[in-house]
Amino acid sequence: MTGRTWGYAGYRPAEERLRESLCTLGNGYFATRGALPECTADDVHYPGTYAAGCYDRLTSEVAGRRVENEDLVNLPNWLPLRFRPAGRQWLTPDSATVLDHRQTLRLDSGLLERRTRYALGDGRALSLRQQRLVHMGDPHVAALRTDFTAEGFTGDLEIEAALDGAVGNTGVPRYRDLDGRHLTHVHTGTAEPGTVWLRCRTRTSDIRIGMAARLTAPEPVTDAHDPPHAVQRATLPLAPGRTATIDKIIALHTSRDPAISDPLQAAVDRAGGAPGFEDLLVSHRTAWDQLWRRAELDVPGEAGAILRLHLFHVLQTLSPHTAELDVGVPARGLHGEAYRGHVFWDELFVLPYLNLHFPEVSRALLHYRHRRLDRARAAARAVGRRGALYPWQSGSDGREETQRLHLNPRSGRWLPDHTHLQHHVGSAIAYNVWQYCEASGDAEFLHTKGAETLLQIARFWADSASWDENLGRHRIRGVVGPDEYHEAYPDADRPGLDDNAYTNVAAAWVLARAVEVLRALPEPRRRELVERIALDDGEPDRWDHVSRTLHVPFHNGVISQFEGYGDLAELDWDDYRGRYDDIRRLDRILEAEDDSVNRYKASKQADVLMLGYLFAPSELQRLFSRLGHRLDEKTWQRTVDYYLARTSHGSTLSGLVHGWVLARCRRTEAWQYCQEALRGDVADLQGGTTAEGIHLGAMAGTLDLVQRGLPGLETRAGLLWLDPVPLPELSSYGFSIRYRGHWGIRVRLTSGRLEIAVPPSGLPPIDVQLPDRAIGLEPGETCALVLTNH
Repeated sequence: MTGRTWGYAGYRPAEERLRESLCTLGNGYFATRGALPECTADDVHYPGTYAAGCYDRLTSEVAGRRVENEDLVNLPNWLPLRFRPAGRQWLTPDSATVLDHRQTLRLDSGLLERRTRYALGDGRALSLRQQRLVHMGDPHVAALRTDFTAEGFTGDLEIEAALDGAVGNTGVPRYRDLDGRHLTHVHTGTAEPGTVWLRCRTRTSDIRIGMAARLTAPEPVTDAHDPPHAVQRATLPLAPGRTATIDKIIALHTSRDPAISDPLQAAVDRAGGAPGFEDLLVSHRTAWDQLWRRAELDVPGEAGAILRLHLFHVLQTLSPHTAELDVGVPARGLHGEAYRGHVFWDELFVLPYLNLHFPEVSRALLHYRHRRLDRARAAARAVGRRGALYPWQSGSDGREETQRLHLNPRSGRWLPDHTHLQHHVGSAIAYNVWQYCEASGDAEFLHTKGAETLLQIARFWADSASWDENLGRHRIRGVVGPDEYHEAYPDADRPGLDDNAYTNVAAAWVLARAVEVLRALPEPRRRELVERIALDDGEPDRWDHVSRTLHVPFHNGVISQFEGYGDLAELDWDDYRGRYDDIRRLDRILEAEDDSVNRYKASKQADVLMLGYLFAPSELQRLFSRLGHRLDEKTWQRTVDYYLARTSHGSTLSGLVHGWVLARCRRTEAWQYCQEALRGDVADLQGGTTAEGIHLGAMAGTLDLVQRGLPGLETRAGLLWLDPVPLPELSSYGFSIRYRGHWGIRVRLTSGRLEIAVPPSGLPPIDVQLPDRAIGLEPGETCALVLTNH
């Protein structure tokens, strides 16, 4: 492992699926897991190819109920390429002796290289080297080059390459009771000598898929169609020390693509016209070079190597190609089938990074939300509210995709799932609208789609708030917070909690921002928007009033996670840690013991402390002051300590948020949690979950920790704010950002020193605000500052 490569040595079946996830290659349009091409889907291997936004909906019988689920579809597998000495069995690492095996993910060039030596007996061996790419320049193309070398023998090697349409969504064991056969009407054929095709469609969404493969070999290639497989064969004569090379170049299109008529014809034309492997590799590397320049990150040591891997996977899931698509932020990337490929609130952790590098991608992801605004408004009406209620889980069209049952693998029981009550996802969307516009200066978006989205979310919060005469406060009842462990009060006959502190404070922030945006709109646009959404004259005043009077519960001198949290029982943490190796999923442990986590002061992940992630200390204090509370440093410290002692970190986001918060209030422990966030996927800390897809929010969040968290970087009120947090474990690092049209502003921090360089351009200067001074930087200027302790 270096900052440029990520590698694995030796063949270890138990680790194969984890490696496949972390060796996934993609380009923002589609991605393919890093499975070995000679292996089929089984308990060890899981080849999977996923196109962004390609969903299908099926109904299954589960626990005596009909359950409807929408899934990101596992598309036809383009990888298959198997081989064998003539007349012998096909070679796989599970059926033959592996003398040597290593995989190297070359991050700079987006290339997966694999080297394996198979023993053939009597001192003979077959050595192969494979190079794989999913083209970052042409989002519809991928390629696989395989070099075969005979060691100690002369003979024929039989090759069989295929496009496999007999795939399903079977990559997550707990979903296997559900119908996962999404592809139908699979047909295959030959376009021209050496090029075959496969077409199919999804069962209910009726997305047409076209795939074509061109096989180039030193010997004649023959076709042997075996639907649902498009098969190509060749026989290679091998001699010791001489290498024979097979190139497989594929093209993928779907009917969701713009500017095509027929996805099959588009795929055939693209595969036939694609250049050879060497030329594809050159243009692929050029595209990656451009991405790395825009996302420059210089962090030393192991942390830097992991951050570079995280950045690699973020760019493969959400590249500039994403800006051309109608897609959201899939929580598990395009790397597997966990969460069924759904969009949650992970954009809250992803867009702040993208805003400062690829704002066009952020804008496209916000367009995904705006296009589904009507569906969110319908969801609000369905619960008797005005405004927009965005779903906790989203997919193709913006309806609520959260399952109403989920399986506890520990108990084997299917249980009610009430996480659709996490209405705070709307606040995350509003926050991202605001952050994107502050970072990019995109007034056009803010004044149009951004304002409309923000105002409709604010309208929902204002309409959800009810006045409590006894408290003299507005309350928001019947919700679930980010914690997720707590879905109801103990022994309650209905789900939901009252006055979740994170939900209420975030809602207050949304309401205040909505009023601010409305007032700042140019008058003609304000009039248009008021007419478009039928805004009542009194609504803005109500929003302002609710934003100042929402109830925030406290107990024992700390912020309560929700009203009544302080009345719950304390958990014997030492007992559970002693009885179980891993208590991250404490909810499943307790349910399997016929108990409920709803009874205890125990959280899965950061909830109240999410406020310290979203808002800098000064802004959080202002928010609480607006709500009539004095949030001094001691109260916040007590709150942090209180929940740290009662959190099991059952989410990869938890370590990230706690590290971020602690970096600002208790630095000696911050690095422990930062490291947990860094290692979440590479060490599979959640115990098998990474094999089902990476955790995109946590990966992007670690990047943002270095980009915004530690430098104290904020984009607010037309200023670039910097308030660096010195962490001894990460005392020197640098990065570049794109801010309000300035490309490649370089920021470097070393012990007690901050350097900012603005590249030459014809743009206005940028204003930088530090705790003790303000400076203006002209394009082409570099400024080095000595930081003072404060």
